Amino acid sequence: MSFTDILTVLLLLAGASFFLAGTVGLLRFPDVYTRLHALTKADNLGLGLMLAGLALQAESWTVVARLLLIWVLILLASSSVAHLVVRTAQQKGIRPWKR
Repeated sequence: MSFTDILTVLLLLAGASFFLAGTVGLLRFPDVYTRLHALTKADNLGLGLMLAGLALQAESWTVVARLLLIWVLILLASSSVAHLVVRTAQQKGIRPWKR
């Protein structure tokens, strides 16, 4: 097993752990705002780490460019969707949870 393979596995595992943390935040946090924050931050970082691991195994620079394009498009889509969810929650009068 080469150094690149080990680094790929580490990046994929780190990405998967961020996805798991985002899912736990989605299930455990009390309101839509904190759930959305946990999910978008953890998933974007997790996806970036996973795509970095996949880029190490890519056979050409065009594959790396495609992976980077996928990541950028998902970042744009997730931020747009998060904005729409928060705006809709505010319009419906959903307030943040307070202790």
